[in-house]
Amino acid sequence: MQSILDPAILFFVFGVAAGTLKSNLEIPPQISRFLSLYLLMALGLKGGFALAKSGLTAEVATTLGCAIALAIIVPMIGYTILKRFLSGYNAAAIAATYGSVSAVSFITAVQYLETNGVPYGGHMAAAMALMESPAIIMAVLFANTLRQGAGASAVVSVGQGGAAIAGGPAPAPVPLGKILHESFTDGAQLLLLGAMVVGIVTGEAGKAVMAPFSVDLFKGMLAFFLLDMGLMAARNMGELKGKSPWLVAYAILGPLAHASLALALATVLGIAPGNAGLLMVLAASASYIAVPAVLRYAIPEANPSLYFGMSLGITFPFNILLGIPLYMWAAHQVLG
Repeated sequence: MQSILDPAILFFVFGVAAGTLKSNLEIPPQISRFLSLYLLMALGLKGGFALAKSGLTAEVATTLGCAIALAIIVPMIGYTILKRFLSGYNAAAIAATYGSVSAVSFITAVQYLETNGVPYGGHMAAAMALMESPAIIMAVLFANTLRQGAGASAVVSVGQGGAAIAGGPAPAPVPLGKILHESFTDGAQLLLLGAMVVGIVTGEAGKAVMAPFSVDLFKGMLAFFLLDMGLMAARNMGELKGKSPWLVAYAILGPLAHASLALALATVLGIAPGNAGLLMVLAASASYIAVPAVLRYAIPEANPSLYFGMSLGITFPFNILLGIPLYMWAAHQVLG
């Protein structure tokens, strides 16, 4: 209850309510883009300052390795399960969406830890960056395998976000090199990593200088951005109307299972509770910005209303309102 009464979370709830009431309240796209870039830059600086102080330790390396492992395991499990009741292309797209991460969920979780005085490592921002791309790469490999298996007798025509099969040559596999380039040169991800480097190089002196920017403004900017996310979430909940109830179930049960897997790995590897909680948030989150943008090009056969509606309309609100405090509580109970 205390987490829901946080001002930033209340602005998210307000945004959901305003969007549900079909209010004309909206944040201009340019402002929304600026807010997201500010949050990533501030997070990168915080992570860099913390890394400059702690240095590269065995725990840092272990945590980053765990993050990469989760970024590979989660989409593999998701694809294996989802292709039982969806087309292979839709299964690959949803698996990529849930195998990647939500930066806003992570930033909200970081704010939750700071509000409650729970320590965490600055390297967790690097963990988030590392978990962004593996799921996209795997989804492209899944889709290319499906295209090759379709043979010369099938072609995909896309209409209304879906796919239809007709006679003709199979579509050419999407070049993996192009997807890799887009994944690793994405502006938001580069900004996060660049800010971390700046924080590492400048250390304590840089932290003191940038505190008014990266600390004092952070909470207000996060509240403003979560208001926008609430509006977007409310307006995308209808995307799943009439879709299989299995998808709605996966949008909630999938994140819970992924978070449980992260907690199990953290327990085995002896990762600290704050870092373990953030790993759980990352594993449980689903991308609704970077990955859907890539998937529209990489897997046009998939239905965007499925992976975008599930991630933004169901999973994101669930994690913001209930998931984050639940994951942090579980990490504290298990790891102390």
